[in-house]
Amino acid sequence: MTARGFAAFPKVKRRVATTWWGKAWVQALEDTALDNAMVKLGRRYAHAGVVGPITVSPGLLHAQVHDDDTVYSTTVSVPVLSEVQWGRFLDRVAEQAGHIAALLDNDMPRDLVAAAEESGVDLLPGIGDLEPDCDCEGWELPCRHAAALAFQVGWLLDADPFVLLLLKGKPEQELLDALRQRVAGPVGTRTPVVVSEEPAGQLPAKPGLPATTPVVLAVEPPPGFEAGELTALMEIAAKRARSLLRSGRLDG
Repeated sequence: MTARGFAAFPKVKRRVATTWWGKAWVQALEDTALDNAMVKLGRRYAHAGVVGPITVSPGLLHAQVHDDDTVYSTTVSVPVLSEVQWGRFLDRVAEQAGHIAALLDNDMPRDLVAAAEESGVDLLPGIGDLEPDCDCEGWELPCRHAAALAFQVGWLLDADPFVLLLLKGKPEQELLDALRQRVAGPVGTRTPVVVSEEPAGQLPAKPGLPATTPVVLAVEPPPGFEAGELTALMEIAAKRARSLLRSGRLDG
């Protein structure tokens, strides 16, 4: 299973999904929520920069969310496409060179998504498709931590629609290889995506999160490990290393 890791977003004053598919993701979150107050609080948490590095893998999002002095393990699950559905979607993409060019340019054409839906392939989530889970005490669906994670994933989708395709079950290279088998001539490669930072806002900062430029990583979890578990271990190790460096115990 292939996963992609994204560094933690820094604190921002305001940020919203800007692409039509990013907005559709956020709309699915809001339509699914049982408590609108939790959605609003989750948006504030997303802006406050309390969500740790995000791991995206087929059917699953994972991050650790800092809330006061506690760190919660939070996931959001989405339905993945079957191999038959993927075949239908790739056939639709291959029908028009413009669809391939758009995807390689980090765009998700509306007519492509509509054509896929006509073939029984739902790329974008609908009501009830986002399933949050968190080890906090909250009973809401989603809780504030899962809502914060989902909002930030909307920002990731804005920059890179292949994040959505990975969530639905296929990593980028596997998709491009499958397209090459369906069309005559080379498919090409994508422009690398870097998720941009926004200026720091006025919300209170939470401890323990590095303010780094988000970088995309491709990793293969070792046998017996889930992507979320691997990310959690990496975060714990990084936090321990920073603590030792601050205390001077690694000097000399």
